[in-house]
Amino acid sequence: MARYQKPDCRLCRTERTKLFLKGNKCLTDKCPLERRPFAPGQHGRMRKRVLGYALQLREKQKLKRYYGMSERQFRLFFKRAERQKGVTGENLLVMLERRLDNVVYMLGFALSRSHARQMITHGHIRVNDKKVTIPSYLVKEGDVISLKERSAQNENFKAVIEANKTRTVPGWLQVDWDNLQGKVASLPTRQDITIPVEEHLVVELYSK
Repeated sequence: MARYQKPDCRLCRTERTKLFLKGNKCLTDKCPLERRPFAPGQHGRMRKRVLGYALQLREKQKLKRYYGMSERQFRLFFKRAERQKGVTGENLLVMLERRLDNVVYMLGFALSRSHARQMITHGHIRVNDKKVTIPSYLVKEGDVISLKERSAQNENFKAVIEANKTRTVPGWLQVDWDNLQGKVASLPTRQDITIPVEEHLVVELYSK
C-alpha cells in the first residue's frame, strides 16, 4: 500500500484546516498552519475559487487525511456506509469515528491517530481484555479499551498519558485514568463529531 512520506503539516496547509496529525504540536504556536495559513507551493498564496467537483474532492481528501486512510480503505468504508440504513454521509462519519485508532487517540492514550495505529499494530492495545491489532476495528457500545499491563509501565506511554489527562474526552467515551482504560458509553452521533466537513459533498462525489 502506498504511504505518504512527506511532511504531515503540508496536508493541513493544503486543506487549510487543522487535521491534528502531529499531536500536541498542533495546539501550539509551532503549528505551521498558524504561521503560514495558505497552501504549500509556489502559488499557495493565490486565492482560488473552489466549486463543483474540486469542492467535493477537497472535502473527501480532508476527511480521508483526518483519519489517516488510503483511498482504497476510505472507499470500502463508504460502500459499507451506503449499504446501511439512514443517511449515507452520517453513517460514514459515525463509522470513521468508531475506528479503534481514532478511539485510542480520542481517549488520550496516543499523541496522534498515526501514533495510535502504531500502538495497535504493535499489540499494546486491548479491547475487552483481548489483543486487537487491526486499527480499523470498529468499537461497539460497552467495549472497554485498555493498555496492555506491561505497556502501561512504559515511561514513554506514561508521559503521553500524563500530557493528555487534561484533554476533553467526547461525551460518548468514558476514561478511567487510574486503571488506564476507556469505555464506549454509547455510539457517536453526528452531533458528537466536530470535524469541519460537509459530508454530503463526499456522498455527491462518490455518487457520480
